[in-house]
Formats: sequence, structure tokens, C-alpha cells
Amino acid sequence: MNVALLRDSFELVIERQPQLVTRFYAILFQRYPRARALFGRNAQAAQEKMLADALVAVLDHIEDAAWFRSTLGALGAKHATYGVTEEMYGWVGECLLVALAEAAGEAWSDELHQLWAGAYGAIAGAMLDGARGAVARAA
Repeated sequence: MNVALLRDSFELVIERQPQLVTRFYAILFQRYPRARALFGRNAQAAQEKMLADALVAVLDHIEDAAWFRSTLGALGAKHATYGVTEEMYGWVGECLLVALAEAAGEAWSDELHQLWAGAYGAIAGAMLDGARGAVARAA
């Protein structure tokens, strides 16, 4: 994984679209209106800040496999208690890639798409492992 390119592209995207996370949620709720019901616990601004902080943390720790497993696994377990299903991880990945591509504009490429898709796959995989573990323990 080209970590430097991933980080550079994120900086470009945030520079061009500081409200990336707001745009992401707009896309998510437009494409998947059912998802809106999961966000009643937090004000939208608070939810957006949590996601933005999580993206920054992931990019800061992308080469730290232990952090990925423990932190994202715990986050996945927490999301399972909110009613997040495995299907929804696909929704989020799709909408995140759309928001990133919109923000990057002409700088978006097949290489960036594949890179971000792979990074999101790693994130979702770690979270799903945590979610599945939590569900298994609760059963």
C-alpha cells in the first residue's frame, strides 16, 4: 500500500473540500436513507467530528497492525451495538469513495480509487472482525 500517496491524497481532498465528512453523510443518506435512523444518538456536527477524527487517526496509524486490530476492532464491536450491519460497511465504503473522488476532482485516478478502496477494505475488515467477535461473545 502506498501510504505516502494515501496521506497526500487525503491532504489534497481536505484542502479542496474541508467539509468532506458533511458531504459523505449527505451522499450516504441520499443513497441509503435507512442509515439515517442509526444516527439519532449524536448531533450531526458531533458525528461528523468523530468520523473526521477517526479518518485522521487511521491515516496516522495505517502502518501499525496492532493499532488497527485493537482500536478498529473495538470500534466495530461498538458499532454492532448500534445496529450497524455488515451490509452497511459496503454502503459507507461506496459513499466515502464518491465523496473523496468529488473532492479530488481531476486529481482522482484509478490508482487513487484502488488505493482508497484497499484502505477502506482494511478498515472495514478490522471493524467487522471486532463486530463479529462482539456478537459471538453476546450469543
